This record gives sequence, structure tokens and C-alpha cells, in this order.
Amino acid sequence: MSKIRKKKKKAQLPFRINILFFVIFLLFSVLILQLGVVQILNGEAFQKEIERTIQDTTKIPVPRGKIYDRNHNLIVDNEPVYSITYTPEKGVQAEDRLKVAKRLADFITLVPKDENPEKYLDKKLTERDLKEYWYLLNKKEADSRLSEKDIEELSNAEAYNKTLDLITEEEISNFSLHDKEIIAIKKEIDKAYSLSPQIVKNEGVTAEEYALVSEHLSELPGINATTDWNRNYPYGETLQSLLGAVTTQEEGIPAEKKDYFLTRGYSRNDRVGKSGLEQYYEDVLRGRKEQIEYTTTKNGVIVGSDTVVEGQRGKDLVLTIDMDFQKEVDKIVQEELLAAIRKHPGANRHLDQALAVVMNPKTGELLAVSGQRYDRSEGKFHNESFRTLYDSHRPGSTVKGATVLSGYESGVIKPGQTFFDSPIKIAGTQKKSSWKNLGTVSDLDALKFSSNVYMFYIALRMGGDYRYPFPNNKTASIDTNAFQQFRHYFAQFGLGSSTGIDYPYEATGYVGTELIGGKLLDFAIGQFDTYTTMQLAQYVSTIANDGYRVKPHFLKEIRESNGTDETLGSVYRVENSTVLNRIEMDHIDRVQEGFRRVFQVPGGTAYSYFAGKSYNPAGKTGTAQSDYYDPKTETLYTTENRSLVGYAPFDNPEIAFAIIVPNLGPNVSGQYPVNNVIGERILDTYFEMKQKEDKLGDKIKDENHEEENTQ
Repeated sequence: MSKIRKKKKKAQLPFRINILFFVIFLLFSVLILQLGVVQILNGEAFQKEIERTIQDTTKIPVPRGKIYDRNHNLIVDNEPVYSITYTPEKGVQAEDRLKVAKRLADFITLVPKDENPEKYLDKKLTERDLKEYWYLLNKKEADSRLSEKDIEELSNAEAYNKTLDLITEEEISNFSLHDKEIIAIKKEIDKAYSLSPQIVKNEGVTAEEYALVSEHLSELPGINATTDWNRNYPYGETLQSLLGAVTTQEEGIPAEKKDYFLTRGYSRNDRVGKSGLEQYYEDVLRGRKEQIEYTTTKNGVIVGSDTVVEGQRGKDLVLTIDMDFQKEVDKIVQEELLAAIRKHPGANRHLDQALAVVMNPKTGELLAVSGQRYDRSEGKFHNESFRTLYDSHRPGSTVKGATVLSGYESGVIKPGQTFFDSPIKIAGTQKKSSWKNLGTVSDLDALKFSSNVYMFYIALRMGGDYRYPFPNNKTASIDTNAFQQFRHYFAQFGLGSSTGIDYPYEATGYVGTELIGGKLLDFAIGQFDTYTTMQLAQYVSTIANDGYRVKPHFLKEIRESNGTDETLGSVYRVENSTVLNRIEMDHIDRVQEGFRRVFQVPGGTAYSYFAGKSYNPAGKTGTAQSDYYDPKTETLYTTENRSLVGYAPFDNPEIAFAIIVPNLGPNVSGQYPVNNVIGERILDTYFEMKQKEDKLGDKIKDENHEEENTQ
């Protein structure tokens, strides 16, 4: 019986094994079938996935457009410089960048030529820079310092920051100078975005450094030795504060305008105009970026590149400024400012600047814009032309032309109206008078002799008080709406409003808030609200131009960039004159005549400076009480502003100017007439230069004519 059972067991064992083999066979059959499907049916699709590449386009910055003066003298250029750049592939890790930095440190130094290497690098590198370098060198040890709890609870960024915190000062205190060079280079490399060039060094790159990097590019993935540009100013500081500046690549696009620039095709590290004309005409000067299409594998490795859009340098600006004339105006302003300081060094101790604007009153073209500040501690001048737009001052009597025209327009005076010039005393205020008692004066006399009292009566009448003569020490009955009415009239000349100039910023002046009778009288003589020198230049130009207010502008034309880079390209756009408004006032011819008498008729306040001038000038002088706050002593001092506006020739104006010299000593006997002398010298210089140009032009014409006759 037992033998029969043993035989049955032996028979069942092979059967089970056979079933097991059969199941295994079926599984292998299914696997082979699946492999066949993958290979035969989907093989091509999977192979394409393996070989799949990605096309990415990157934009390479190009040099900016250049800037020329009206005579095509180059005033802002691009100076080519050697440059070392880094363009990372996608997915490059910190360890990869460190390898590049280590090798690059064998060929270049980021320490400027005249700097002490140790001090420079210690100042440039932060504690975090040093710790990050130590971490890369000792990653395993650094990571082991985190507890299991930290690893579980902290995010990757938090864990990394805590790891850096655990690195001791002692561990980062013994880096060699070469190590610090590597760290400094890596710091620059780390700023790079994928497939976008980042400048590692473009200042002070020597020919030797450039050659060494070029020879070892195969050992420096992503590094390139190329050429870059820096802005260069052939005329030095002349007009530079108005021309503006460009950001460095380290600064890149301004953070507050990030979205604006990124949506217009800029990269974060692009250099852009950050002030002045560089900023205002950024869209013109930027040029067209070169676009390179990179072909990369899905792992980020670059396998090819192709230029899909050729880069083009930015368009060139031709300005209205005459740099030869500009230099002369700067020189005049400097010399006369220094003369005023030296004549009364004590009384004029707060005097340190003078401002002047010269323009064509008919076209609005700015011919020269000068702002000179004298630094007594350094004993030298600083060119700060931007102050003609940024700084506003009380101008004094130069605005009396607008006051008289406001009187005509409001109907409170008529042409030929006379008032007796004697002091006026309003209750609760100080006595107000002209610089001397002038007796009976007409509107023309009031401008010629600069009568304050005449302007006071215009102001009183515009305020609703027609009493004449004004009763001594009585309260003035003033409608404060007169302030608004005055400002409305003044704004038509550009006083207290934007001039419309092509510049990123201009001040419109301070608007006084104490609306009482005495202040209305102060307003009428330019001693309440404040104005910029540019506003005064537009104001006098409007009078010279028969009431047409023209927008002042720096741009004359835009030129296409020329491939040769030696001559100007074709004209892209011409800046035409823009009339902003025509003043709604009659009798402007009487104000023009009053201005002529100021300069050309005996007794006029500027007669001694402009009498007998062949160029037939007209204008108005001004003096205003002002205040100067000294931050060192925390004291407010009373000072005096001197101003002058004018134009010439009287019957066909081609030049208008405004001058403000703030903070002279008040009531100084024999005060230096700095405003009048600057104005006289500017007009003399302009017409002398014009005469020389005319003679030169006639000579060239004669020579050309003779040449034609000999052919």
C-alpha cells in the first residue's frame, strides 16, 4: 500500500513542474511580445524622444547709438574694450561653475591695476560668498551637520541656509589670495542666466589676459573672449550731467521698472539709460539685439547655434546743442561766478552756482545749457547743467513782462496807464517800494526802470482793490482768486508749468500757499512762486516770438547707424518745432518795446551793459530776496538772487536766454553785477561766432565758385 502511494507522489511532482514551466513560458512570451511591440511599433517614437532637442533663442546686446551736436561733432561715443563673458548652458550646476571659475582664475584677475589685491577682494566678497565656496569644497561634511529633524522639517532652501550658518568663521578665515580670486570670479559667473551672456570682466582686461583666455577656451565651457563697449565723452564733463548715464551690467535694468523692460525684450542684466537723454531716448539708442537660436538636448547640452536676427547698433542722436558755443558759455559762467565770489568773499559766502539757458525762440532749439557749481573746498567747478531743469528760484523782476500782460488781459490797466511810484504800506506788512521812488511811470517806464509799485497796483486791482493811491497802513481787500488768475496767465508763458522739454524730469517750481494781500504783491514782482531757468528761457522766448510758446528741445534729428561707424547715416527722423500755445493776451508789442528800453534806452536797468550793441538786444533784469539754509550750522540766511532774461535781434529774434545766479549777499554796496555781465558776454560771443561762421561760409562759396569757373 505504501509503495502505491509513493508512485502517486512521484507522478504528481513532474506535473506540477510542467505547469510551473508553462506559466513561466507564458510570461516570457508576453514579455517578448511586449518588447516586439516597443521595438517594431513604437521604436521610432522612443528613439525620437531619446534624440529630442530643444530650440532656445537668446538675445545679445549691441552697442548703443552715438550722440552728436548740431555740427556733427561726436559728444558721446562707444569705446571698444576687451571683455570676458560667460554664457551657461541649461542646467549647469554650482560645481560646474566652480570648475570654470578655478580654471579662469589661472588667466585673469578681477583686481583693478592700482588696487591692493587683499583689501580689494576683502571688500568685494561677503561672508556668504566665502561660506558658499567652503560648502562646495566640503559638501559632504557640511551636509552631515544637519540633524535628522532639520532634514525632515526644512525646505531645501532653508536647509541650505542653515548649513551655511553652521560653517564657522575659523573655517573661512584661511583662504588664500588665489582662493579669493576664484570666489570673486564665481560670484560674477553666478549672475548669469541660462544662454544669456554675463560679463565677468570688461574693465582693465589686458591684452595678455585676453590672449590667454582665447587660447584656452576649450578648457573653459561657456567662457568667451570678445569685445564690449563703454560710453566715452570726448568733451569731458561738458553737458555730461544732461546727457545722462547708462547702468552697468551689474545694475542691469532698474528693479522698479523690471516689468516694463522685460516685456520689451530686455534681459535682466542689460545696460539701459538711467538718467538724462540716455534715459529719455532709450528706445532709439538701444538698437536691435542680435538673436541666436541655440539647439540643446533635453539635458541642456548645446549641440548647435544659429544667428536668426542680425544685431544692429542703436540709432544716433543729433542734438540742437552747439558744443563750441556750449564750451564758451560754460567758460563765461565759470569766470563771472568766480569773479562775484572773489569780489565779496564774505558777503557772497553762500554763492556757489550760476545757471544759464540759451535757445532759439522761434524753433525751441536749445543752443547751450550751463549749470556751474564752485566747490570752495576743492577749488574747482562742477558741471551741473541739470540744475537748469531741477532747481527753481525766485526770479525777481524778470517776470514783470508777464505781470504787465496779465494786467492788460484782466482789464485792470490799459496801454499807457500811469501810476505814481511811491512806497505802499499794507497793514500788518512791511513797507513795499521800488528800488527808488520813480515818480509817475507808464507801463513802458515800469518795465524800463523796473518799478515794483506799478506791479503792486496791477496786483491790487486784480485782487479787487482799486484804491489809488493806496491809503497808508490800511488793510487790503484782496480776492484770493487773483492768485489763481495770475498763475493762469503766467502758465501761458511756461511759468509754473511744464515746458514740455524732451527730458525725463523737470521741476515746475514751488507754488506759494500763504494767500494774503502782501504775498499777491510779492507774486507780481517775482518774489513768491519759484521757477526754473528753463521756464524763464521759455517765458522770454514766448515774448520774443510774438506770443507763441514753443517747446524747448535737445533733439534735432535721429540718424540711422552707419555700418562704417565713421560717418553719420541717413536721416531717420527730424524733430520739428512744436507750438504749445499762443498767449491769449493783447499788446505784447508794448512789453517787447519795454524790454528794448531796458537794454537800449538811457535809464534802463541794463542800459550800461547793452547800449550800442549792433545786435539790437532786449530783455529784463531781476533781483529777488531769497533764503539759504546752511545744514552745517542749521541756520537760515537771507540772500539775494540775480536774474536776467533777453533776446536778440529785437526785430527778428534768433537767440533768447535766461540767467539765474542764486544766493548772493543781500544789499551789498557795489555788488558784482554777475547776471548782467554773463548775459552781455553770452550775446557778444554768440554774434561773434556767427560772424566768423558767416565769413567762413562766404569764403568757401567763393572758392567753390572759382573752382567751377576754372573747369
